Amino acid sequence: QVQLVESGGGAVQAGGSLRLSCTASGRTSGNLVIGWIRQAPGKEREFVARIRWTDHSTYYGDSVKGRFIISRDNAKNTVYLLMNSLRPEDTAVYYCAAGPTIGPTLIRYDYWGQGTQVTVSS
Repeated sequence: QVQLVESGGGAVQAGGSLRLSCTASGRTSGNLVIGWIRQAPGKEREFVARIRWTDHSTYYGDSVKGRFIISRDNAKNTVYLLMNSLRPEDTAVYYCAAGPTIGPTLIRYDYWGQGTQVTVSS
């Protein structure tokens, strides 16, 4: 079991920045991957970014590439998502999720946080 607690959402104007945090506890070793997935009202879930627990390798969705940075603090068991140059279309509930790698690029997100709202105004 892995428990995830998110924080850091809020409201910001376009062009601003926010940092989300996801603190993990429980079975966090092995081939675990921590990811951020977002969902805007009336839209499907969208992959944002992920980081591998062991080697810190990262991968980003096309819509956030170059603007968002995912990182991990080993000592705090926390994954961060630094969101820069925010746009109104980034408005969504952001979920932290974790799970094992089950293929070359496929992650099974078994564990989810409660979600945190990010609102970007124009």
